[in-house]
Amino acid sequence: MPSDDLRGVSEAPIRQRILQAIFERRLQPGEKLTEERLAELFGVSRTVVRQALARLAQDGIVMQRPNRGASVAAPSRLEARQVLAVRQMVEPEIAAEAARCADTAGLRRLRKHLEAENTVRRSNDRATLVRLTGEFHMVLAEVAGNPILVRLLTELQALTCLAILLYARGDDSACHPDEHEKIVAAIVAKDAATAAAIMRRHLEHVEHDMDLNEPAQRDNDLASALGMPTKKRSRG
Repeated sequence: MPSDDLRGVSEAPIRQRILQAIFERRLQPGEKLTEERLAELFGVSRTVVRQALARLAQDGIVMQRPNRGASVAAPSRLEARQVLAVRQMVEPEIAAEAARCADTAGLRRLRKHLEAENTVRRSNDRATLVRLTGEFHMVLAEVAGNPILVRLLTELQALTCLAILLYARGDDSACHPDEHEKIVAAIVAKDAATAAAIMRRHLEHVEHDMDLNEPAQRDNDLASALGMPTKKRSRG
């Protein structure tokens, strides 16, 4: 039985493992996250699990409802559009800032990440490719030197992954293969304007690959749904 003594016990590994599963699209929107099962899997107390889920709930990645427990978030189409709108506000400037300030170590890290993407793309490791193409955006924020934006992008990327699972137009929903390379090339050239412009187009492609239009309003009348004539109700 795991101890409830929390000294030296961190909830961070639980959060990271859940996030990784979301980034690799192995956890589905709406999937239940049971405290008892997570505590068993990680060998910790339910108190530690509860802390991890609470942190994820603060970021909107997990939903917690009274008497219903926790589940992976299932963003609506409106919420997905809002997430992508925020990304359009901040990520072109992150790319531009990386172009302005990336040092040798930062450029080396970006190139190494691209190599990892290309390696798993050749091996058809779909889950790892999806995770790496998503993590590219957080790496870019780290190279730009802003830890606050790294935390923000972690949340936004997780919600984007969940939205893709719900609204993707097709199966090929990883980032386009050459766009990250073009962004890094602009950063290496210290061309902030081009890095921002490519990032903006890249995010437009991500949004275009999802069906985020609200479905037409349906007639909720039961008779219509059943294909039967509507009868006027008496008011007696």
